[in-house]
Amino acid sequence: MNYPFSRRPASFVACLALLLLTVTAGAPACAQDTPHKLVGHPAPAFALKDFQHKTIHLSQFRGKVILLNFWASWCAPCQAEMPTFAKWQSQYHSKLQVIGVNMDDEMPKAEAVARKLKVNYPLVVGTAHMGEAYGGIYGLPVTFLIDAHGRIRAEYQGGNHVSQIHAEIQKLLAHPTH
Repeated sequence: MNYPFSRRPASFVACLALLLLTVTAGAPACAQDTPHKLVGHPAPAFALKDFQHKTIHLSQFRGKVILLNFWASWCAPCQAEMPTFAKWQSQYHSKLQVIGVNMDDEMPKAEAVARKLKVNYPLVVGTAHMGEAYGGIYGLPVTFLIDAHGRIRAEYQGGNHVSQIHAEIQKLLAHPTH
């Protein structure tokens, strides 16, 4: 996979610099304050291979709230939130589906991180095309919440959004026709 910030430490360094600046300012790390253009629109469909080479289709989870999380093995904020996502997958399994979209070039590293963190949700191998379909993934993590009808309801860029994501999930689970 040839992705814009794979094997490019400059993107990582830029995000790290932004993290340091925003932590001291009290703002979310690597986040943008403006809503993404896809919020309110249907989520782009995909069919991607998971880590066991099984094809996962977004449409197979229609009827559930979906937490779609773009991540990479080298991304510390990604790894920090993944155990919480695994907890939610267990807690809300009948109404919520977490899907991790790995943007690594080196799958052995991603698989090792997934094992270490005991990830219990599907992890698919992302592509540049999928990143573009979701508006361009220029930093990680990026998380989308998709309602039970397939519409994107929220986007979170960067780390430090776990409580906001959880609050939005609870709203979507309580009002699935929202």
